[in-house]
Amino acid sequence: MTRTLTLLALAVSAARAFYLPGAAPHDFNLDDKVELDVNALTPIVSAGHTKLSSIINYDYYDPRLHFCKPDKVQRQSESLGSILFGDRIFNSPFDIRMLKDSGCQTLCTATIPGLDAGFINERIREDYVINWLVDGLPAAELKYNNRTQEEFYDIGFNLGNDDNEFHNEPAFNNHYEISLQYHVSDSKKYRVVGVLVWPVSTTATTDPTKPECGTPGAPTNPLILREDRDNTVHFTYRVTWNESSTRWATRWDHYLKISEPRIHWFNLFNSIIIAVFLCVMVSMVLLRTVHRDVSRYNAIDLSEDVQEDYGWKLVHGEVFRPPQNPMILSVFVGNGSQLISMVSVTLVFSLLGFLSPSNRGALATVMLVCWTFFSAIGGYMSARVYCALDGQNHRRNIFFTATLLPTFVFVVMFLLNLLLISAHSSGAVPFGTMVVIVLLWFGISIPLTSVGGYFGRKHGGVSHPVRTNQIPRQIPPAPKYLQTWTSTLLCGLLPFIAAFLELYFILSSLFASRAYYAWGFVAATSIVACLTTATATIMLVYFLLCAEEYRWHWRAFLAGGGSAFWLLLYGMYYWLVRLSLDSASSVLLYFGYLLILATFIFLICGTIGFFASYFAVRRLYSAIRID
Repeated sequence: MTRTLTLLALAVSAARAFYLPGAAPHDFNLDDKVELDVNALTPIVSAGHTKLSSIINYDYYDPRLHFCKPDKVQRQSESLGSILFGDRIFNSPFDIRMLKDSGCQTLCTATIPGLDAGFINERIREDYVINWLVDGLPAAELKYNNRTQEEFYDIGFNLGNDDNEFHNEPAFNNHYEISLQYHVSDSKKYRVVGVLVWPVSTTATTDPTKPECGTPGAPTNPLILREDRDNTVHFTYRVTWNESSTRWATRWDHYLKISEPRIHWFNLFNSIIIAVFLCVMVSMVLLRTVHRDVSRYNAIDLSEDVQEDYGWKLVHGEVFRPPQNPMILSVFVGNGSQLISMVSVTLVFSLLGFLSPSNRGALATVMLVCWTFFSAIGGYMSARVYCALDGQNHRRNIFFTATLLPTFVFVVMFLLNLLLISAHSSGAVPFGTMVVIVLLWFGISIPLTSVGGYFGRKHGGVSHPVRTNQIPRQIPPAPKYLQTWTSTLLCGLLPFIAAFLELYFILSSLFASRAYYAWGFVAATSIVACLTTATATIMLVYFLLCAEEYRWHWRAFLAGGGSAFWLLLYGMYYWLVRLSLDSASSVLLYFGYLLILATFIFLICGTIGFFASYFAVRRLYSAIRID
């Protein structure tokens, strides 16, 4: 137990001990131009609100926002994962020079019509934030955590202020106090290590040639965009440089403060206690009850006519009988194996620091690449399971393994993408990116699935320790707690309890645009949840066999994947408690993403439960002496 806790603690700390291996810092000389890039506007949950009002992102240069544009708008190169996660990065007209403080500068003057003013005011009410990037670092607001007594950088800054003391209408922020922090390297070069922005809403500027900037915290006449007329807005900014002792290698530490670390630790220890309890129960069953039954049955004199009276031994001739729909079961197990491989490798890369937020979109890119190349594992496992279940149509098995799950995900994502396009969201995936994903699917994934299926069929199914009877045995009525849906929900509840607290932070990261970097906690919780799923499913299968219910294959898969049903229920609770989505597009997007996530969890946990039960059943029946 002590060794396990030590290893888990090391895994948790690994996420903070490594910082993107191989990344090279950008050195600046005095007066070098420092580029400020702009990204999409995203909704958050502000301090004055308790619910997220939207999950739709908007392009920074959306014509309805009227932000200042450079003479030539250029889109910055982005990874495939960055595009899928909704990043849309462009250059900006800001003129920033290394170590050159600027006074009050006019960026541009824009005229915002009343209709667009209504759009902006609605986004302010929904707590949208502006996202900038300077040398790969996101612009942030400096905030203070009262519980941990620490300062941290909250990524993004408010589009406006809905909590106005003097007006009941939202105030639009049109002035930006930009504080850039730098560090002098050993080679006497300058490096950007922090970007802070204080937005201000002010109508002080009336003449663009003589700008008057507002001051954060000082009384000012806020800028209210009127929806019944055109509004003239002067955008201004001021830049100050401050030397920092923060080194370039640790500049992300301010951004990646793990919120509520005690809650993470509580969830981890709670999960460990559940897993240990189940492991002890399974050990007692297998080492005491089963061992005693095996010894008793093997001690029977087979030369005498002895009637076997009760227990799992009665169904030894039925336990490996192929289940109904072996094709679908083998396809599910193959896709689940592929997902397990993808998640495992992704977590390893995350723990090593390769998927830090500084490498934008790396998480989605690695997951997509791993999913594509691990198609061979999915085809191999599906083919072997199909052979073990006496399947005959191997070509159809490979076809369904390669197409069933990707088609479902593609169709759902395509429909959600249409919603994003109709909402003019920057999160809509471009047509070219969709084509790339389809090419990866048809050009790499399907051929690798076929190769894996060929070798899986060549190796054949796993041998069974006992023969199957010609005539199926009659199954007695099962107790209520062993019925399909009851047992599925009960078994799925245990791993869900082990992981639901961490799930809250993951959902907040997905839908509230928050950086999540507690990969050590995720890895440790995932391991515990997998152990809980395996042990709970083994216990269920043992009780089924004792009740002479030998149709355990589908029951094991459904029981393992039962946590997906609790995930859907928790997702609905999260929607009611933490979200306040007014538009139908946001609601459909939320439940569409939740459905995909629940499907993945169902396949992953179902596969774990199936393989764990298959291993336990083989070990169980290989230990008895059959006449």
